[in-house]
Amino acid sequence: MKIEVGQQAPEFTLVDTEKNQVSLSAYKGKNVLILFFPMAFTGVCTKELCSIRDNIALYNNANAQVLGISVDSPFTLAKFKEEQGLNFPLLSDFNKEVSTAYGAIYDSFIGWMKGVSKRSAFVVDANGAIRYAEVLESAGDLPNFEAINQVLSSL
Repeated sequence: MKIEVGQQAPEFTLVDTEKNQVSLSAYKGKNVLILFFPMAFTGVCTKELCSIRDNIALYNNANAQVLGISVDSPFTLAKFKEEQGLNFPLLSDFNKEVSTAYGAIYDSFIGWMKGVSKRSAFVVDANGAIRYAEVLESAGDLPNFEAINQVLSSL
C-alpha cells in the first residue's frame, strides 16, 4: 500500500526499547516524524539516526516527536539506542505489520533477507494527516531532511 500526502496516517501500536507499547494516536496534537530504517548497527542507519540525535532541537522546536522504526527486536534496538545515545524512541516492528501498512518494506533485501523495512520518512501532522511521504528503494540513500524540515516548519 502506498501512503499519499493528505491521507490519514495508519494507526499503529508497537513496542519500544523498554518494552512499553507506543501508539501513534498517543501523539495526537503533536507533529510526528516517523523514520523507518532497515537495520540497527549498520553504517547508513547509524549515520541517519545519529544526525537526528545531534539535531533533535530542530524537531523539538517544530513540536515534532521523532519515532524510529525497524523490524529489529526490542532487545537489539535497546542496545543500539544505548550505544549511540539516541534521544528519541525506537520501536520494534518485528512482525512487519506497520512497515507493510506504510508501504515501507522490502520483499527481498540484499538478496536473501525477507521483510526488512525500507528507509522511509513520513511527517504526520497534529491531526493525524500525512504531510510528507518518502519511501526510498536504495537503503544507501537518506531521506530529504531539508524537505522534511520545511514541511515541519510550515505546520
